[in-house]
Amino acid sequence: MNYGTRTDPHAQARAARQGPLLLHSLSCFREIFEIVYASRPIRTVVEVGVESGQVSGIYTELGATAVYCVDPEPTDRLRAALAGNPALHLVEAHSPDVLPELPVADLYVLDGDHNYATVRAELDWVLANAPDAVVVLHDLLWPCSRRDQYYLPSRLAPEDRHPSSADGPTVWHDELTPAGFVGLGAFTAAQEAGGERNGVLTAVEDALTANDGWHLAMIPAIFGVGVVTRHEALLGALAPYRDSRLLYTMENNRLALYTRLLQLQFEAVAHAEDADTMAETVNRQRQEIERLTAETADLRAQADDLRRQNERLRAMVDARSPSLADRVLRRQ
Repeated sequence: MNYGTRTDPHAQARAARQGPLLLHSLSCFREIFEIVYASRPIRTVVEVGVESGQVSGIYTELGATAVYCVDPEPTDRLRAALAGNPALHLVEAHSPDVLPELPVADLYVLDGDHNYATVRAELDWVLANAPDAVVVLHDLLWPCSRRDQYYLPSRLAPEDRHPSSADGPTVWHDELTPAGFVGLGAFTAAQEAGGERNGVLTAVEDALTANDGWHLAMIPAIFGVGVVTRHEALLGALAPYRDSRLLYTMENNRLALYTRLLQLQFEAVAHAEDADTMAETVNRQRQEIERLTAETADLRAQADDLRRQNERLRAMVDARSPSLADRVLRRQ
């Protein structure tokens, strides 16, 4: 880490502005993976939810010889990123269906669909079939801890889904809002939070209850990372990060700031749209005024022409020859 020097006082600021506005990647947890690798040999990794492939390379840098990257719909960019490392094997399939077809791994990284049914099925299989493995899960805290998130199109059976909405959660109130953490077509969120079979953390708790001997180390940062293991030594090594009050406070502040920013962005867009609508209305009204002004000018010109015609007719009448009736009257 570079905290800056007297001759380079802006090093931290540079690092801050080079990072994404929203931290969301497991690549931020390299330090945690280093602890996992130091606790036991990690040769085979199964990664569910591959992102851009950046995290996949970290596993091989730390010593893994085979990483199975599970992604049902990889992009061309992801294919290219994985193709550059022969230890990375792309698996184009949905989890948890594909887990039994892959080699039993030393490390499972579960960061795919963030809903109860998917996470529970993935974790149940791993805990039952890889008793010596370490499992790292992402998004155990807000917004997915107690509220399902469904990527579109969802492969879940109707009974495994809660009623969902395109609106998103915010930390400023409990209801969903279009000004919240929305998926913009990529995913929807369960309309209600809490209750049974709802959320990633709920799925992990239920899976651990059903499988004795496993423990969860919660790291309350960047949407929450959980390390599930049977190894006491690893739990001890993670102690400085587990349930850290400092990390928890910083994460809550980060979420408050970010969701406030989302609200301000939504309001700015709404105001801009209102301004555009008003501008269009003013333009239409101006065009109507111009049309009416032109029409009035035409009517005024017609009136002037009629007035001139009337004056000519009156002059003609005044200048006309006396009529027969006039002559008769004069004789009398």
